[in-house]
Amino acid sequence: MNWNRLGTGRKMPPSPAGPQHTETLGVGKAIAVLTSGGDAQGMNAAVRAVVRVGIYTGAKVFFVCEGYQGLVDGGDHIREATWESVSMMLQLGGTVIGSARCQDFRTREGRLRAARNLVKRGITNLCVIGGDGSLTGADTFRAEWGGLLAELLKTGGITAEEAQRSSHLNIVGMVGSIDNDFCGTDMTIGTDSALHRIMEIVDAITTTAQSHQRTFVLEVMGRHCGYLALITALACGADWVFIPESPPEDDWEEHLCRRLTETRDGGSRLNIIIVAEGAIDKHGKAITSDEIKALVVKRLGYDTRVTILGHVQRGGTPSAFDRILASRMGVEAVMALLEGTPETPACVVSLSGNQAVRLPLMECVQVTKDVTTAMNEGRFEDALKLRGRSFQNNWNVYKLLAHIRPPATKSGYTVAVMNVGAPAAGMNAAVRSTVRIGLIHGHRMLAVHDGFEGLAFGMVEEIGWNTVGSWTGLGGSKLGTKRTLPKKHFEEISANISKFGIHGLIIIGGFEAFTGGLELVEGRARFEELCIPLCIVPATVSNNVPGSDFSIGADTALNTITTTCDLIKQSAAGTKRRVFIIETMGGFCGYLATMAGLAAGADAAYIFEEPFSSRDLQANVDHLTEKMKTTVKRGLVLRNERCNENYTTDFIYNLYCEEGKGIFDCRKNVLGHMQQGGSPTPFDRNFGTKMGAKAVAWITGKIKECSRHGRIFANTADSACLLGMRKRSLVFQPIAELRQQTDFEHRIPKEQWWLKLRPILKILAKYNIELDTSETAHLEHLTRKVLVPEATL
Repeated sequence: MNWNRLGTGRKMPPSPAGPQHTETLGVGKAIAVLTSGGDAQGMNAAVRAVVRVGIYTGAKVFFVCEGYQGLVDGGDHIREATWESVSMMLQLGGTVIGSARCQDFRTREGRLRAARNLVKRGITNLCVIGGDGSLTGADTFRAEWGGLLAELLKTGGITAEEAQRSSHLNIVGMVGSIDNDFCGTDMTIGTDSALHRIMEIVDAITTTAQSHQRTFVLEVMGRHCGYLALITALACGADWVFIPESPPEDDWEEHLCRRLTETRDGGSRLNIIIVAEGAIDKHGKAITSDEIKALVVKRLGYDTRVTILGHVQRGGTPSAFDRILASRMGVEAVMALLEGTPETPACVVSLSGNQAVRLPLMECVQVTKDVTTAMNEGRFEDALKLRGRSFQNNWNVYKLLAHIRPPATKSGYTVAVMNVGAPAAGMNAAVRSTVRIGLIHGHRMLAVHDGFEGLAFGMVEEIGWNTVGSWTGLGGSKLGTKRTLPKKHFEEISANISKFGIHGLIIIGGFEAFTGGLELVEGRARFEELCIPLCIVPATVSNNVPGSDFSIGADTALNTITTTCDLIKQSAAGTKRRVFIIETMGGFCGYLATMAGLAAGADAAYIFEEPFSSRDLQANVDHLTEKMKTTVKRGLVLRNERCNENYTTDFIYNLYCEEGKGIFDCRKNVLGHMQQGGSPTPFDRNFGTKMGAKAVAWITGKIKECSRHGRIFANTADSACLLGMRKRSLVFQPIAELRQQTDFEHRIPKEQWWLKLRPILKILAKYNIELDTSETAHLEHLTRKVLVPEATL
């Protein structure tokens, strides 16, 4: 992902040659792109980005069809790509240019033929999208390049001039794998989409399982990596998960049956067990779905069914996250290739937290192999560590939520949880983990209904473990949520904090949760009852809360918009010469419009943060007029609902209709509240679950810190914090400090990381603008950062 090239990476010293003009960076160069190994949703988005950004820089770009086999066979398998040839690829699953497992490339003879095919076409830059096997093959190819050329020259396969022109080969990899099994990258292309497929099936199975009081054993892909199984278990609140990195204890059969019985005794009508296909016990023996079914039937007599998901997980349309990830990685890959020298090692462009990084390819491959070695040798602790911080954190949260029961001894503290603002998918997942982790810490947990209004009117009740059991997959807000701010109800709120004995408050919500938190802190001077620790967890589709790169609910809204845009584009493609203008939510924040523009391949996205004039509107109309002369006779324009008070959706629609007369016709769609609804995506379920867990751990520490002789008194700035995702980690920031970073009039942060992605949106839509390369990703080393333990929850 191209986070750093477009803004959030570390600064590099300017190149001695002065600023590079990205539009001429590739002149005289040629890039080939291939997809290899197992397919993954999002590969097409990566191919599209490589082709379009390559052409934008002035380079020639070639498709290599059927992976390495096409490289070896040459001929029509290697053909030049055009701008239009990657149109409508973005929303397609699989890989349009084909992928194949290739035995020929494993031989030196095969690699000789591949080298000759590249040299004859003047291609010295190769972008490989695939798993660790595909990337290792590329590195071998690069290492042998000099020798292959010498041999070809000797046998007359190539001329001396051709050898001179192609003296070195640059290689950049992008990891496309649904298993997320490549070390060094937090998310590989295809993982999020595979989770979408799995969760759709889990949600469907849950309804039938409840009807018949059944137990379901679901087997997901992941021969050597339990990521899909783990995130699925977290996202659906499974009773048990089997992953290869952390086999169960030897008496797991008793433990599993006890766990299933407890769930049923607690009032649940179903059990869900998730199994990774590579699940093993401590001695390396496979644990199969059928064995687990036989065990449950024999010991408990439960009606049990097995569902093996298989290749469904690879299929279907890519999620918004995978499209954006692949597009940004594609940009970064082209830049890494064109900036490459004979000295730079083959690198892989990768995602770490909310940052793109370039990592030495073979270091990543080595650590990935080290995980398998550790598992084969029974060093499961090491295997977990090598998987990285993010994996460990997910595993720790899952174990807490699924395997640890509330203690008999209570902490004596009471923590209340509430939703504030508009509903957002994932709020319920956050409430569930907040309640359950709170109970595990021994607290009494209270649910406040209808936001600050409910706190003022005493709509507060104790909430237990089983109440929140099935909440993870539910959209909206089960607690009820309102936009009311607390200031006018201080007296009633203070009285109820005292009446219910509340020692800490976790507020899950949008911009109102943030401003409400600020008001509560201001009220501390007048009302001593408000001197309790507060934690704000951002949850809003608009993603406009300061202090966090992401908010719970934004991913679900983004996928809803993207899916709708796909359907609209299909309609436009059928009727030809049609432009759709779509209005998205977000208040003044242009996050949804921009990211949906990237994910759906929009021609323009109008937002408040980037002011535009009538001249810009005219330029966009002219651009679309030119586009109608090509084979791609359709347009998609997004407009954020409050981007400009005068240039309304109707105004833009009327302008386009008038200016496009005789060239294209227009339609408009206002998406409205459908963007707030629906079942939360796997990302929002997982993100909400982790945020809730982290918030409780923090507030528990704060309550203890502020406790004096049995009373809580918190009036320091750091006792009221917002928990946000910042670049690579979850951080707590005093809300008073975030005040300076906020534009209160427009309810947005003053600085927003995603604005740096807007140039990509424009370049992929064929606008000639300069791409900012002043802050560029540079090569990081993997080995030093892998074994840093995650802070314990």
